[in-house]
Amino acid sequence: MSLNLVNDPWIPVSRSDGGPRIIRPDQIAEPGVIFPDWPRADLNIACLELLIGLVFLADPPANAQDWRIRKPDAQRLRERLAPLAPAFSLMGDGPCFLQDFDPLEGEPNPPDMLFIDSAGGNTARNNADLMVRRNRYPVLEPALAAMALYTLQAHAPSGGAGNRTSMRGGGPMVTLVDPGRGDLWDLVWANVPDGRPAGPEVLPWMRPTRTSEGKGSEVYPDAAHLAEAFFGMPRRLRLVGEEAICGVIQKPYGANYAGWQHPLTPYYRQKAGAELLPLHPRAGAFGYRNWLGVVMEMPGDEGDLRRRAQCLDSYERRVLPRDRAGASIIVAGWAMDNMKPRDFTWSRQPFLPLGNQAGLTLIAMIQSAESFGLALRGALKVVVGEGSALEALREEFFTATQVGFEAGLGELLAGAPPADTAARWLRGMERAALTIFDRQALPGLDQQRPGAMEEIIRSREGLRATFAGWNKLGRDAYQKLDLEPRPRRKEAA
Repeated sequence: MSLNLVNDPWIPVSRSDGGPRIIRPDQIAEPGVIFPDWPRADLNIACLELLIGLVFLADPPANAQDWRIRKPDAQRLRERLAPLAPAFSLMGDGPCFLQDFDPLEGEPNPPDMLFIDSAGGNTARNNADLMVRRNRYPVLEPALAAMALYTLQAHAPSGGAGNRTSMRGGGPMVTLVDPGRGDLWDLVWANVPDGRPAGPEVLPWMRPTRTSEGKGSEVYPDAAHLAEAFFGMPRRLRLVGEEAICGVIQKPYGANYAGWQHPLTPYYRQKAGAELLPLHPRAGAFGYRNWLGVVMEMPGDEGDLRRRAQCLDSYERRVLPRDRAGASIIVAGWAMDNMKPRDFTWSRQPFLPLGNQAGLTLIAMIQSAESFGLALRGALKVVVGEGSALEALREEFFTATQVGFEAGLGELLAGAPPADTAARWLRGMERAALTIFDRQALPGLDQQRPGAMEEIIRSREGLRATFAGWNKLGRDAYQKLDLEPRPRRKEAA
């Protein structure tokens, strides 16, 4: 009997009570259910997206008032989800969840291909799959296959000619508000957009597959239901198997999405009039330097816009300030290098209840760090040259100032004068930058040829001048922090 993702228990969860560890989607509204418990972080974040999409499809809030008064009700959710069941069979003769409308012909790939970090065909043929070996998952249980299928469709990276990326590109950044109450229902409900219930007919696998071989085949939001943001089909796939999934047939030219803004992803614009683009995680730790446009909106002209995910703004509108205590933001996603996954980000960041001036100061602290990190990079070029070592030292600057940034955030939250916090932040950044520069440049300085020695000394003095606000880069940073540049010596006299 085929797994039905609405009617059958299939989602593993952690619980605070002795209830079932494998649940149906409606059971997220039961007490004691805490979080999805798949064996991989990318499946957990995708599972949250799936649950948000199901509630949006079956029983979304009509408006902020409806959102506020609605209480978790597993029986109501089960009744509202029931009409969707015909669209959520994983296998069978009729339409199958997130798969081509008609059966596909061809040689099946191993089911391992459903995982974004699996070795691709060329990698395996070239025996280059050293870190992540091929065929890690020769057979998949139906529940795991369903979750991997959803994750691939929602986050699909480049996959060779005609294999489309997700509507957010490959490996999008996902940001979710967590109200901090410890229940899965509260986490899901916090991120469900306003809307009206819809039936299974709006889902893309319930009709002949929309393909994209020719020009003009893009799928825009006005040509589909908004639920397709959660249930897009960029890949043409068909699972193979009965009791277990033993293969996946893939054909190119699935849906080619254009112009969508996914409610769970931040967007940015590089220049005025340009298209809004989905944000993607960088490899490495997610620190304060990544906050703009993710944790905090970046105000400014249309030429440099960084927009938080819509779910964060919706939560801020829906919830009274006194009820936001304890909320955080889950930030997750694959950092991709074209088709190659580099790193998976999973981080929790604060949901900030900052007033206008404190918020502007925090933004200025991040922007000034970007400026001074750039100045440090320029100064170090004469010591280490261009390349990965130089970029690593700039990243070290942001890591070294993370604690100072968090201290400044704490001060602003406690109501400290923003100017005092900004001044302390500036001094801390200068100490960190000079420490990194001196460690790299000073050992063996007396053994350098005279010209190189003078160049290193000039670079250090130039770095100090930037931190004093005596050049354009420094003046711009001081202006953002609302501080006056330091007086030059002759001016002090």
